[in-house]
Amino acid sequence: MSSYTKDDMEHLCYPIGRFAAKENRTADERSQDIQKIGRLSADLSEAVRPLTTEQLDTPYRPGGWSVAQVVHHLADTNMFACLRFKRGLTEDAPQIPTYRQDLWAERSDYLDETVDSSLGLLEQLNRRFMTLLGSLSEAEFERVFVSAGLGTMNLDTALQRYIWHNSHHIAQITSLIRRSGW
Repeated sequence: MSSYTKDDMEHLCYPIGRFAAKENRTADERSQDIQKIGRLSADLSEAVRPLTTEQLDTPYRPGGWSVAQVVHHLADTNMFACLRFKRGLTEDAPQIPTYRQDLWAERSDYLDETVDSSLGLLEQLNRRFMTLLGSLSEAEFERVFVSAGLGTMNLDTALQRYIWHNSHHIAQITSLIRRSGW
């Protein structure tokens, strides 16, 4: 680990950079984002399905989660994100709690379950999420929730964060695959 500089570690943690929301987006931009959601689980599956058990158990960076833990994390966080959206659509500025993702990653469903269960869940969840998002009006994308960890966020920003978060973790995995020559 000592051979990595602070900049190296930043790049390993955030291979696509840190999240930055775009303001005043158009309906067309949101529509393109909704279509991106349909490709996220396929991109993740394509990256991890060829990997061996040993490779899936390899951390994507020193001190980081294994590839398998990242896949399971995406299933959990995406379920959580969908619930945030539903609450944002049906409640007035609901308070959204945080959760201990570091502790969740140490549970048996992350450590002992195959990635196939989370990949299948993500495929179905993203398809259903696309249906919901495709039905929203411009005004509904301006509805908000209040995240204990991220503050007040409208659904348009939350959509951007959803795509970034998935893309960020997929990039962590594909970066490891490239660096390892797998």
